Amino acid sequence: MERLNPEQSFQFHDEGYLVVRDFFDPAADLDPIITEYEGVLDRLARELVVAGEISSAHANHDFSERLIRICQESGRIHAQSFDFSLPQRSIQADTPIWNGPAVFNILRHPQLLDVMEDLIGPEIYSNPIQHVRLKLPEDRAIRDAEGKIVQGITPWHQDNGVIQAEADDTDMITVWFPLWDASIESGCLEVIPRSHRAGVMDHCPFGGAGFGIPDKLLAKERAVPLPMQRGDILLMHRRTCHSSLPNRSNRVRWSFDLRYNPIGQPSGRSAFPGFVARSRTHPETELHDPVAWAESWQNARARLADDAEAQTFNRWDAAREVCA
Repeated sequence: MERLNPEQSFQFHDEGYLVVRDFFDPAADLDPIITEYEGVLDRLARELVVAGEISSAHANHDFSERLIRICQESGRIHAQSFDFSLPQRSIQADTPIWNGPAVFNILRHPQLLDVMEDLIGPEIYSNPIQHVRLKLPEDRAIRDAEGKIVQGITPWHQDNGVIQAEADDTDMITVWFPLWDASIESGCLEVIPRSHRAGVMDHCPFGGAGFGIPDKLLAKERAVPLPMQRGDILLMHRRTCHSSLPNRSNRVRWSFDLRYNPIGQPSGRSAFPGFVARSRTHPETELHDPVAWAESWQNARARLADDAEAQTFNRWDAAREVCA
């Protein structure tokens, strides 16, 4: 695939989302990420063995099974050890974060930036609201004291709804893609077509699942599940309502979600470091160094750890009537 054709561009703007099949070369583009994360998991396993949290590094299993067993034995999901963004609360000087070169390379993937250029123009900023999602099968998931699954389904939300209001008019595009096939059984995403036309909707706290849109505000009967194969990508408008289905498979559901916006527009989380991914007018401002990118996150972590007041990233008041 080269650039978006007129029909694809129309669907994105009309429906609020677009699935592009066979976008990435799985071996060339995704396997280096998987290899990098195998190293992250191996280091985590060895650290947990030394700390006495697990009795074995479970090294004789593949990535998915190894992660599941490590989480089950330690009683924790360890999501932050793999993420390439910081959490929204309780940031400490030693909060885990992974900003490896393979992740940086996918953020700057030329073909991905070509598509962003089609949608938002040639001055492209890599928005720092970005995540890796490693969701365990529900029947083997970690549960909290109340018996609720930790990091299970993602509640219905808009990406605009979980950032600061200053970025409501930012032309932000979400790029979601699976590292492995994401079937309905394994918990693919679902969207409500054309929901981006309604503006920013009210969001309420959903406990450990974060913030979401109350069911009474949603037209869930119009929801469309989006099973995807590795190599596919999903493009979403910032106000498209979406959620994830439960992972009822026997394997981890592994995905990335990235965001981009035009340079100069608010990111919605200004305390976190984004970077210029492409600039046709000032190419000298582009970031090409994965080490510098990693250092920017380390510096942000150190700064935020010393400034608890800066760790405020959501706009919603849980006491509002709509949340009752």
